[in-house]
Amino acid sequence: MTYQWTDITAIAEDLLEAHPGVDPQMVRFTDLHRWICELPDFQDDPKRSNEKILEAIQAAWIAEAT
Repeated sequence: MTYQWTDITAIAEDLLEAHPGVDPQMVRFTDLHRWICELPDFQDDPKRSNEKILEAIQAAWIAEAT
């Protein structure tokens, strides 16, 4: 399954798996953006992200990690 920026939960789940032990609250948006774009199932245009989307993904990742 491939996903795009709007697939917040799927991205958060994959980030949790790809970066175990990382505190999502401490991740800079530049790193978060790069890590998302590097996910094997991510297939969206990297330029379509914005701060609001990254905040939503980070919040979902935090929720998944707890």
